[in-house]
Amino acid sequence: MSNKALLSAALRLFGAVFCLVYPLAILWPSGWAWHEGGPAASDYFLMIVGVYAVLGVFLIRAAANPLANASLIWFTVWSSVVHALIMAWESLRNPMHQGHLLGDVPALLIVALVFGLLMKRVEADA
Repeated sequence: MSNKALLSAALRLFGAVFCLVYPLAILWPSGWAWHEGGPAASDYFLMIVGVYAVLGVFLIRAAANPLANASLIWFTVWSSVVHALIMAWESLRNPMHQGHLLGDVPALLIVALVFGLLMKRVEADA
């Protein structure tokens, strides 16, 4: 499988996961939600869900031509790293949120690592 095909598959997979943040928070709140109660109990959480759902749709669309969508993919890489680092810091500061160190923090770092490595390979192939 070519690097471009691997990147396209990763974009579709992680794009779909980004679209599923809300159900993930229902199944595992301590790893995906930053508030008490159900996912709909927080306006903040619903805004994050909306942003990630839109990003997920655009990542899925980017799978058709990753190089033409390089800026979106690199935005996803770096925003995921920054988001994960902030969440990790906050999780360490508040013991009630340490479940995130096993949930969304590593998930975002995996997204950044996979997209970053594959983008470097695809750009080198071009």
